[in-house]
Amino acid sequence: QVQLVESGGGLVQPGGSLRPSCAASRSIFVIKAMRWYGQAPGKQRELVAVMTSDGRTNYADSVKGRFTISRDNAKNTVYLQMNSLKPEDTAVYYCNAELDLGYWGQGTQVTVSS
Repeated sequence: QVQLVESGGGLVQPGGSLRPSCAASRSIFVIKAMRWYGQAPGKQRELVAVMTSDGRTNYADSVKGRFTISRDNAKNTVYLQMNSLKPEDTAVYYCNAELDLGYWGQGTQVTVSS
């Protein structure tokens, strides 16, 4: 069991940046993979970024070159650096930790609008 708490979303203008974080209740050394998902209104939740336990990363094509997933093991926290934000990035962003099962945080709202 792991508890996940996302924070750091908000309202930004197009072209702006945010850095949501996902704090885990246990050491992320034992977490096989951390993933960020985005769920836009009326759409299914989709994978945005993943980091495996060996540090490898992968991204959805729509965010490559703009988003970066990173981790701070000392803080048990994973981040999603979001740059050059577009209105279509507007979504609730959720982190997911893969252990024996998958565990979800409550999500943090990111709104990109003028």
